[in-house]
Formats: sequence, C-alpha cells, structure tokens
Amino acid sequence: MSEDTATLRYDKGTLWVEGVSPETAEEIGFLSHDGRSGGHRAPAYRYEELTERLRDSGVEHEDVLRFPDLSVESEAQLRPYQREALGEWKEGGGRGTVILPTGAGKTYIALKAIEELREYTFVVVPTLELVDQWVATLREELRADGFDPEELVGEYTGRQKRRAPITVATYDSAYIHAENLGADYGLVVFDEVHHLPSEGYRHIAEFFASPCRMGLTATYERPDDLHERLGDLIGGRVYEAEPDDLSGEYLAEYEVEQVKVELSEEERERYDEKISVFTEYLAGSGIRLEEPSDYRKIVMRSGTDPRAWEAIRARNEARKTAYGSSAKREKLAELLERHRGDRVIVFTRYNEAVYDISERFHVPAITHETNKSEREEILSRFRGGEYSAVVTSQVLDEGVDVPAANVGIILSGTGSTREYKQRLGRILRPTGGKAKLYEVVANGTSEIRTSRRRKG
Repeated sequence: MSEDTATLRYDKGTLWVEGVSPETAEEIGFLSHDGRSGGHRAPAYRYEELTERLRDSGVEHEDVLRFPDLSVESEAQLRPYQREALGEWKEGGGRGTVILPTGAGKTYIALKAIEELREYTFVVVPTLELVDQWVATLREELRADGFDPEELVGEYTGRQKRRAPITVATYDSAYIHAENLGADYGLVVFDEVHHLPSEGYRHIAEFFASPCRMGLTATYERPDDLHERLGDLIGGRVYEAEPDDLSGEYLAEYEVEQVKVELSEEERERYDEKISVFTEYLAGSGIRLEEPSDYRKIVMRSGTDPRAWEAIRARNEARKTAYGSSAKREKLAELLERHRGDRVIVFTRYNEAVYDISERFHVPAITHETNKSEREEILSRFRGGEYSAVVTSQVLDEGVDVPAANVGIILSGTGSTREYKQRLGRILRPTGGKAKLYEVVANGTSEIRTSRRRKG
C-alpha cells in the first residue's frame, strides 16, 4: 500500500498531479515530472486511466474533477441493432466507435447513452448543419426536470457560445477552445469521428478529461491510416454494420450497376496522349503506384522536378477527359429520362462539371459555392417533389441533411471507399421501393480501377 496522497486538478488540457513519488510516477508510466512545480502532469485524456492506476497502486487521491450528474429521459426506442451497438459500447467501458451506414440512426445511440449514463455531454460535429440537426433532435427527444429544452441543449460555435448540460459544437470551435471546455463533461461524442485524428482536431480528444467517449461514423478508415490513433484517443471499433446487414428491414434494398461508356475517337486520342506522359514518367522514375498514398511521392517531387509536375498535369487532364466524355452526358440523359418519377442525385467530382450538367439538363446544382439559404431551398423543393433531381460535387457527401432519394448516379469520383459509402448512403433511407446506384465509367481508362478500389 503506497503512502502517497495525491491531488488531481485540471488546467488547460493538462492533468496536474501533486503528492506522487517518483517511484509511483514511474510505475504509472505516463506521468511527466514538472521541474517548476515539483509535481507531475499527464494529458487530460488519460484521466480515467490515471485514476485507475492510482487506485491500483494504493494511492489515496483527492480528485477535484467532478463531472455533474444529469437525469434525462426519452421516449425514443432503439432498433435491435442500435441496442446491440449501445450495449457493446458500454461493455467496452463507455469508450469506442460505432460504425453504421448513413441513415441508420447513429444519433439515437448517443441520445440513449446520455440518458443511461446521466452525464453532462459534449457533442462535436463537422458542420453547422449538423449542429442544427443534433440540437433539434436532442431538444425534441430529451427531457430533464428543471430545464426547458432550450436550457438543456446549448450550442458552442462561431454563431453563439452558450454552454449547457448538453452542448453541441463544431470541430473548429471545439478545437479552438478545447483547453477551456475539457473538465466539465463526463461524456464526449464525436460525430463523423474520422475527422478527429487529423492534425489539430485530435487535440480536442486529448484536452478533454471525459471518462466516457463515443465515436460515430459510417466510414472509419482514412487513406492516411490516422484512424489507427482513435483507439488511444477514444477507444477502437466496438460495433460495425454494413448497408447489406440492414437493407430491406431498416434501410432500403439497393442495387449497384456499373455502366461502361466508350470515349469518342477524339477523346480516346487525347486521353491516351496525356496518360502516356504520366506512365512514361512512372517508368523512368522508379515509382510504383501500389497504394493510393504512393501518388504523394510524385506530388512531393513536383516542387523541384518539372517532369513530375508535367506528369501530374497530364494525368489530371486525362482524367478530366474520361470524367467529361460526351458518352457520359448521353448516358446521363438516358438515366434521367428513365427515372423521371424518382428522386435522383447526380454526383460528379469537379464543380465545372456540376455547372455544365445543371445548365444542360436544367437540374439545380449544389457545390461549396452554394450559400446555405439557396442550398436549403433547393433541398426543400427536392424533398417536396418540385425538383426530381439535383447535381452536386462532394459537398453533399456528409454533414448535410439530404432528403430521401432513391437513385444515385456517380459520373465521376475518387477511389475513396469513404466517398463511395457516403454517396451510397444518400439513397438508402427507406422510401418504399428499391434504391439504385449507377456508376458511369469510361471504358479503357483508369476509372475502371478506381471503381474497383472504392468498393474495397
């Protein structure tokens, strides 16, 4: 039994521990000695582990961190897979990530966690649109004695900074102010948690002392492999379901069809000319593109090697030729006519293609340049049936509440599995019929490999 008596306090993202001997600090393993104060310190996210190790070492300790209790109730009922996900998360000690397709109700799992844990909660989301969705859902579903819904759920963003027992923030605002927020919430929830491991945002998790941590996403992996950091920051995967696991009963049944089109003679000549510049550079440089990340090697060289820069430019021009082929426009016209009575989202990679399709087919366009009020009006008319189709680049992939669509048409995109799953998720909300996702690809081009890669 140790004779140490420790005192824990939180200050700006750091846990300060006083009264611990060097031997005990070494035994705990992650405490750093502070020469100025004579005490020790640890990152705030180590709080739960630190208190456990102090107890295991027999160290009496005064803990000045006191996470307030919150008694809330909700009449919301979880589906079987949602209950299973919540149970697995609790079995994991109230830590870890739940991976479910878009439209599967991840928000309600967090809502029930708040109800069952009775902890003050901080929710982090990537966009203001998601802030609005979370705030509206939490205020509608949760009730607590002594609080009206406006007092129970607050917002911490660039628009307003009002903390409440349950507070919803953007990643940007949470990152900027994390050191002043991290001592007051027993549960922190990260929606679209694949954003968290990026440089900067990971400090949110590091600066919060919250013992309980939940990640939510439809797409866990990152191409840079930084998702491997999530295990340390909030816990690893605790539950995962794919669209096929839920389609039919909880999500729409769906079908994916790849449609191959042929480049015109002129387009083929242009494509082959440009892609040969790129492949010849690869052959002479010794670089092999075995993984998507290998392309960065060429990018890194392009600052000092004019041939590398020319190869990158040639590759981009070749891809744009494939993406914008006349046959794709003809196929799009055919598909829009075929699905005239459906709700259709057309996905393409480049904004210039979005505007071209919008003008040619009289379909409203949504890009990052579309302001919020215009986007909301377009989606409202899409929801109401006034518009039967919209065309977009990557802006609708996540973070925006998209009305139920049942047909998706991918004219171009990356090889990212995440992007593919997000786009598929946009058509999986139940609408009473079978959903259909088309991938329109140019035959004999790199799009064929890209299509295979994004499906994992």
